[in-house]
Amino acid sequence: MIWRAIADTGFAESASVQDSRHIRTLVAALPRRLKPRAKSLLVTVWGDAVAPHGAGVWLGSVIRLVAPLGMNERLVRTSVLRLTREGWFTVARVGRKSYYGLTDFGHRALVSEPPRRIYAAAPTPWDGEWHLVLTGLANGGRRIDRETRLSLKRELGWLGFATIAPGVFAHPNPDRAGVERVLGKLGIQDRVEVMTAVPDRARDLLQTCWDLDALAAAYRRFIERFRPIWQAIEKAEAPDPETCFALRVLLIHEYRRIILRDPELPAELLSLDWAGASARTLCRNLYRRVAPAAERHAQSVLETADGPLPEPRPYYFQRFGGLREADAEALAR
Repeated sequence: MIWRAIADTGFAESASVQDSRHIRTLVAALPRRLKPRAKSLLVTVWGDAVAPHGAGVWLGSVIRLVAPLGMNERLVRTSVLRLTREGWFTVARVGRKSYYGLTDFGHRALVSEPPRRIYAAAPTPWDGEWHLVLTGLANGGRRIDRETRLSLKRELGWLGFATIAPGVFAHPNPDRAGVERVLGKLGIQDRVEVMTAVPDRARDLLQTCWDLDALAAAYRRFIERFRPIWQAIEKAEAPDPETCFALRVLLIHEYRRIILRDPELPAELLSLDWAGASARTLCRNLYRRVAPAAERHAQSVLETADGPLPEPRPYYFQRFGGLREADAEALAR
């Protein structure tokens, strides 16, 4: 019986090692399959892993952190320099070390605005009405200049709006607070009309406004790439913290590329087999599974001018509707 117990234990350990090796192999293959651009990937790293801690970090520690993602030192330094010139980062030098933090622009881009969509728990309920933003109406002779119109189109595009006619933008279920922020940011609240309507041929309008076929194909590719990893992790222990970190970053990077192009239309207007719903669930489940170990890895590698990273701010634990209490406890250990 003793020998049987030893043999069983040895087999379990061997299977666990094999499972971990398999997961590491799957994750290691992702950069070659996804082919992320270095600068864009670094933005994802900052928004997902660095910004929640609210501190400037030493560039040397960032270089170590992203090495498993296939980014070498030269590539990281070049990307950080370009992002700094573009207004994303501030830099402070202490001795021979450079510490990078977010500018106000970087904070808005990575903390305040797009993350609401990336880490959202679920789409908001739909009341059946479409929302229109109209700029073509003269309002006391105060028209909107060309540069502001282009900015409005770009900002509303980030919120999922489509242009259905010159100066007319539409969405069935937009982020209404986001619309108000955009209009206030551009200072044109009194020069546009925001209206609601119920179109007779809503489904025809969908195909005219958005390329849903291309979006669905992107979601299916996401599922094909990440579902095998979820299936492997679901039946095994989570892999080592470094692998968890690489997986979490690549998962969010790929999901971010798709969700920021997704108008997030109401489920009532989409097909029953809409791939976006499965992709959101897969991303949420996989993120929750690897988040604690990934955070521990980031905190063990990144360095501030005052030492280790501070704990993540409360909004981090609200991602995907709230990370489980077990995740916070695991992170604290």
